[in-house]
Amino acid sequence: MVIEELYDHQNIIQKVIDSLTGDIEAACNMITSTLKNGNKVLLAGNGGSAADAQHIAAELSGRFVKERKALPGIALTTDTSAITSIANDYGYEFVFSRQLEALAQPGDLFIGISTSGNSEGILNAFKSAKKIDCKTLGLSGRDGGKMNGLCELNIIIPSNITARIQEMHILIGHILCKAVDNEF
Repeated sequence: MVIEELYDHQNIIQKVIDSLTGDIEAACNMITSTLKNGNKVLLAGNGGSAADAQHIAAELSGRFVKERKALPGIALTTDTSAITSIANDYGYEFVFSRQLEALAQPGDLFIGISTSGNSEGILNAFKSAKKIDCKTLGLSGRDGGKMNGLCELNIIIPSNITARIQEMHILIGHILCKAVDNEF
């Protein structure tokens, strides 16, 4: 079982290298240009994707590898009062879009993470981000789902296995943070 999991992971990494390097480089340019222009990065996801959003935001506001200035990375998954009040008053599908409407400015970058590409709350957040004139980056899997039509760049992990998709999302998150470290 262990060796099978490792080979499956290796197979997905090879597919990512073969087909997504250009998209990942474009995503690195999106995040670094956003931060260089004095804007912020807002992230959201559900479940494991929420953890990934928080992880990436923490690497931006804290540090990834090297010492550098703190940068504005905000996970929209951490304010339980906002999440529960918005869910109660408007519905769970609006917990991220309402926060974006409150916090985002034109030129900010919204990163939405969904293994299926069909999480309603993430889809609504992309719609709000576009209205605000934020840049939009998706991290998804499977066929990219409905996120394909809602974000400027949707990096679709070529797998149907949630664990493999999430592993690649955090790898890409670390690559984004490395790009930020290189620029700041």
